[in-house]
Amino acid sequence: MSLQLSILDQTPIRRGSNASAALQESIELVRLADQWGFTRYWLSEHHNTITLAGAAPEVLIARLAAESKRIRLGSGGIMLPNHSALKVAENFKLLEALYPQRIDLGLGRAPGGDRLTAQLLNPSNTFDPQEYIQQISDLQDFLTDNPNYNNIQGKVRAIPQIDTVPELWMLTSSGESAYLAAHSGMALSYAQFINPVGGKEAVAIYKQRFKPSAQLKTPKASVGIFAFCSEDEQKAEQVQAVMDYRLLSFEKGRFDEIPTYEVAKKYNYTDNEWQRVLFNRQRTIIGSFDVVNEKLIALAAELDVPEIIISTFAESKEDRFHSYELLSKMFALSSY
Repeated sequence: MSLQLSILDQTPIRRGSNASAALQESIELVRLADQWGFTRYWLSEHHNTITLAGAAPEVLIARLAAESKRIRLGSGGIMLPNHSALKVAENFKLLEALYPQRIDLGLGRAPGGDRLTAQLLNPSNTFDPQEYIQQISDLQDFLTDNPNYNNIQGKVRAIPQIDTVPELWMLTSSGESAYLAAHSGMALSYAQFINPVGGKEAVAIYKQRFKPSAQLKTPKASVGIFAFCSEDEQKAEQVQAVMDYRLLSFEKGRFDEIPTYEVAKKYNYTDNEWQRVLFNRQRTIIGSFDVVNEKLIALAAELDVPEIIISTFAESKEDRFHSYELLSKMFALSSY
């Protein structure tokens, strides 16, 4: 089976740069990704951090879709509890009307930041899992114009009225949402870049319990990973060092820190911290073309998925772009 590769753009802001530059980088990258043959280009939703520029994927999707011709554009994801199901349905129906059969609506339950910010984004959010389940149901009904109790039996409709529906994806890092994706007849994307444990089991459960829906007749799954590819061994080692430091910093709540290689290199890890570094390296695939190619194929085979979604951080735009360009050459080689 051929392996598909896609991009998750978290719109990183580099040290000494700004949000405008990060967004212009996304515009440039989606043009290249379209040419290089990537399957889809997803944008994440984050809040209350100065290191990422993407607070509103639905806005950026519209801009990037206009810059590309073939590649699918979508959210990876919209954090649904931060929003009303009706507004999300209208946003993505409008995107689908503008770019038919090119829009993905990936959904997540996490706040995309801290709980205080999430509460301000949606004051009615109680963080109750049952409310999320209801939101999923309401969203599907709004997207398909299906009457239910919460839309007053069809009196409240999501506009515009269109003939197609965005492709629905459920995002999960714990595996719990695999059950919901299966029950709702949605595609599933496992976030290995968040949690490297449990992906194989989550995808297997999803496939076993999948119930066909009007939009998806058979199960469809992918996995997301941090990856960086370079012919320069030293550069790959530097990126690994920065990612080691960065992921550990996230665990300590230091979301606004933008580390450099010099900072990462000088840091003296405790024994416990180094154990976390080794654990977190399961969230990354970094190295030469041959090394990354082999590991990506192995990951797809382990989880039994035909698609890998790649998020890449690098200290320069040139290194980030070149990594994706190298990865695109795997299309002709990769199968499992």
